[in-house]
Amino acid sequence: MAIQQTSINKVRASVLQQLGSRVTIQLDKGRHRVETQEGIIQGAYPCVFTILVNDGNEENPPKILSFSYADVLTRDIRMKLC
Repeated sequence: MAIQQTSINKVRASVLQQLGSRVTIQLDKGRHRVETQEGIIQGAYPCVFTILVNDGNEENPPKILSFSYADVLTRDIRMKLC
């Protein structure tokens, strides 16, 4: 099944509206493994968007994760506003 360009545009528009918002993301790691993290939507670009993840632990420096809009459509990641 091909991903419709209009669907990607809807996801992109939604992410653009939420720039700077805190979100909870669930990353599907395969084999029934799911990782949950909290972060802030940092940037939205034509093909990808970035999320700044900072767990507050001094041992783990903040990191920026990038995802494509297709990752949201294929449910490789799930995002929920905090």
